[in-house]
Amino acid sequence: MSLQVKRVYDKPSLKDGRRFLVERLWPRGVKRDAVRIDGWLKEVAPSDALRRWYAHDVVKWNEFRERYVEELDRNPEPVGLLLEAARHGPVTLVYSARDTDHNSALVLRQYLEKKARG
Repeated sequence: MSLQVKRVYDKPSLKDGRRFLVERLWPRGVKRDAVRIDGWLKEVAPSDALRRWYAHDVVKWNEFRERYVEELDRNPEPVGLLLEAARHGPVTLVYSARDTDHNSALVLRQYLEKKARG
């Protein structure tokens, strides 16, 4: 299974496979017709309450990851859609956060990889 993450502002590649935007809000400054995505899965993104609580404060990173995983555990349908897509080829989780080391797409990728291993 090939899962990767990429910022929405980065140029798409043929190696991306199916691309899913995994943000609750549409990325700032990006026109909808300018982004190549196969789907926008708002439901798999952190809840508004969690997103606001975290506010990209890396001091809260470990707790954010735990809380987000709990949300993912309670939301199997969009997780299942991503797992199914990844079984059929490469999948890229598209995100908009500036921080490439601390973002929900990274947590989601790790979560999906763990789920796929069983």
